[in-house]
Amino acid sequence: MKLSREEVLHIARLARVALTESEINRLSEQLSQLLENFEALQQVDTSGVPPTAQSIDLQSVVRDDESAPSLPADDILANAPRREGDCFRVRAVLE
Repeated sequence: MKLSREEVLHIARLARVALTESEINRLSEQLSQLLENFEALQQVDTSGVPPTAQSIDLQSVVRDDESAPSLPADDILANAPRREGDCFRVRAVLE
């Protein structure tokens, strides 16, 4: 399906895009080729293919959220440069 110059300008106007004369010619060819590809796809028999939104099955890559016992506070604070009781001691950021 060959797109005319007017159709390309109409598409550009809908997209709010300004085109130069060379861009109009180039896009006319490219969009026409794209439409030809869609025409070829429409000829493929898909009557036995169920409609779907995904081409492959979805699977979660996130592990299950399972609770586990925490480390003892003394083990966690063992390498702290400064500590105060069961907390990390840090320098003040704001005054």
